[in-house]
Amino acid sequence: MSNLASRYLGLDLGHPIIASASPLSSTFDGMRRLEDAGAAAVVMASLFEEQVRAEDTKYATISEYTAGSHPEALTYFPELPDYRYGVSGYLDTLRRAADALDIPVIASLNGITDAGWLDFALQIEQAGAAALELNISLLPTDFSITESDIEQRCLEIVRHVKSRVRIPVSVKFPPYFIALGNFAQKLEAAGADGLVLFNSMPQTEMDLDTLTITRAVALSRPGDIHLPLIWTTLLSGCVNLSLAAGGGVDTYADVAKLLLGGADVVATASALLRHGAERMTALVEGLEGWLTENAFESVAEIRGCLDAAHTGRPEMFMRVEYARARMLADLALEGQGYRS
Repeated sequence: MSNLASRYLGLDLGHPIIASASPLSSTFDGMRRLEDAGAAAVVMASLFEEQVRAEDTKYATISEYTAGSHPEALTYFPELPDYRYGVSGYLDTLRRAADALDIPVIASLNGITDAGWLDFALQIEQAGAAALELNISLLPTDFSITESDIEQRCLEIVRHVKSRVRIPVSVKFPPYFIALGNFAQKLEAAGADGLVLFNSMPQTEMDLDTLTITRAVALSRPGDIHLPLIWTTLLSGCVNLSLAAGGGVDTYADVAKLLLGGADVVATASALLRHGAERMTALVEGLEGWLTENAFESVAEIRGCLDAAHTGRPEMFMRVEYARARMLADLALEGQGYRS
């Protein structure tokens, strides 16, 4: 039987497959279910600063509006001494999970202001999170903002949080940076402990009947691992950061590929939402079976053995892969009769 022991953000894990942030990890019962299904760790659903502030405003509006309307109304919405703003529910759930679960609980934070990033990060640390994932999704609609501005803002967030928080901090960000490798090195220099490849992008839809903008469920699809896979292979060995990779992970084969590319852990959410938390069991058992069948004694034995560093010339590796993809596309077209 192969040894699946892994390590991520300084945390010892039973195996390298973790449940990333999703509706499944938004409740204690959901996180317990993921643990029972065999997750090595769970990333709690993200705490969004906008949501917290909206809840604060709603609470203040309701309580202040009704307070003077009638003497009896003073008891309708009494002041809550332990309300602690809209973040209280998240922290209570985190605290309960950290105390009760036997696997690490990693919190996820998506802020918008310096005060929000730091204040909520400190509260999350105090609530018992094993680590913190900074879910950074800066999507500027002001076209005067440059890539350099965005990078600088991300680095400021990391430095700001790391200056006060003692638990490990990983950074989850979108893949659309022109010089992503250089940016990863800057994040390491800013104090980040790990990277999560990648943040999912919002999916916009249009309703042709109502002529309105709608939101589509942003679930990755089987086969979407190619982008995180190529960047995992490029970054592995080039940065001293824990690497978590995910997006399109649906089978144990996807897990094995990302580990071969150099990922420390493989994160999955869409597969669990699509098939149920029990999919985690199938992924772990499938990985263990594949390792045993191929006479690998441990996960450590395969991790990074196919990363770009082993090619000697990563730039040539990338060009060959691009050319190969074009060739395969041409062959597919010929097979469908589009070329003579």
